[in-house]
Amino acid sequence: MRVYFHTFGCKTNQYDTEVVRQALESAGAVSVEAPEHADVAVINSCTVTHVGEAKMRSFVRRIHRRQPKLQTVVMGCAAAVDNGTIAGLPGVRSVLGGVDPAAVLNAVGLEGEPIDPILRSFPRGARAWVKIQDGCDEHCTFCATTVARGANRSRPVEEIVREARVLGAHHQEIVLTGVHIGTYGRDVRPATSLGELVEALITNVAGTRFRLSSVEATEVDERLMELFTGAPDRLASHLHAPLQSGSDRVLRRMGRHWYTNASYRSRCEALAARLPTFGLGADVIVGFPGETSEDHRATCSLIEDLPFTYLHVFPYSERPDASSQRLGPPMQPDVVAARAAELRAMADHKAAAYREQRGGGMADVVVLGRSRGRVRGLTEDFLDVSFPADRRYPPRCRATLHHRADGSLVAEPAANREQVA
Repeated sequence: MRVYFHTFGCKTNQYDTEVVRQALESAGAVSVEAPEHADVAVINSCTVTHVGEAKMRSFVRRIHRRQPKLQTVVMGCAAAVDNGTIAGLPGVRSVLGGVDPAAVLNAVGLEGEPIDPILRSFPRGARAWVKIQDGCDEHCTFCATTVARGANRSRPVEEIVREARVLGAHHQEIVLTGVHIGTYGRDVRPATSLGELVEALITNVAGTRFRLSSVEATEVDERLMELFTGAPDRLASHLHAPLQSGSDRVLRRMGRHWYTNASYRSRCEALAARLPTFGLGADVIVGFPGETSEDHRATCSLIEDLPFTYLHVFPYSERPDASSQRLGPPMQPDVVAARAAELRAMADHKAAAYREQRGGGMADVVVLGRSRGRVRGLTEDFLDVSFPADRRYPPRCRATLHHRADGSLVAEPAANREQVA
């Protein structure tokens, strides 16, 4: 059986797809790169925004037109909250809420060995993801992910370490991902924490650089702070800390009760003060129901004050299973668009200033490979850099960064300027 895989959404979804791919290949399936060559398509769906769901439905229709005999299995978050719309799409054979490799095996008519809990390969070159937990115990009013993913469930430390060892033999960076990774370990007895997990990984997995995916700023505890400062070559100096709004009033309406403008600011400033190199990113929602111009100005003020190096700005998207739809009508689209444009302009300015500041400095660069005539790399503070394309490079190296007039950064390996075989 030939299977085509496609993933919508976050790193957690990307990881889940690879777990299913491994299970199907262990049962004899062969992965293919195009739907025209497949017997079955497995689509991992996302429900964060209505745009993401619409793209997924359009994609399912498109691949059916390209391969009318193709049978499609849709799994993941959008599938978990589906009202029958996905099942009615052409070619859809099964709709499976969540991600259960055994259920996917059954849906495509394969029988396999017991599912291996350890992911043993990841098709992304220098970087791999490891899911450390799933689900979320919070109830943000704009989010349907809790409905789709369920409560917080942490993987055992020992299992994560084993998986990281396997992947670390082939990948220079491992990203720790999940739905709400800052709550890692709270659901087990004896309780543990994200900081304790990261310490165990650094201690037991040699050489690999670890990176945290999205994590709440106020859930960066003292142990994590010490690892950021004490092991900069093992824990990337980068934090993607969801903000959503800089207005305390809007945060309360969002159900994000665990931080305020002041506590978010305090934790980010503390990290920036302790880390000489620090990439800081955030998600921001624009146009949440009831957001006033004063609320927007509070968000702009906080963003202006903090050392952000990039932002992901999203217009509010009403989800049918989220309670925010009861908080009032959507805002005028032109107002939302103007506010989003203002925040994106601020983000572009701050990103450009940070890249310029990094010129002449040193970086720990993981080489990602060649793309569009250049050799790409990723720094510890999450900057995309280029290497001169006329030579080969070690998979990870210290490099001097040079800022170019077009705003890009070029990396020159510090210890190995000659071609590396």
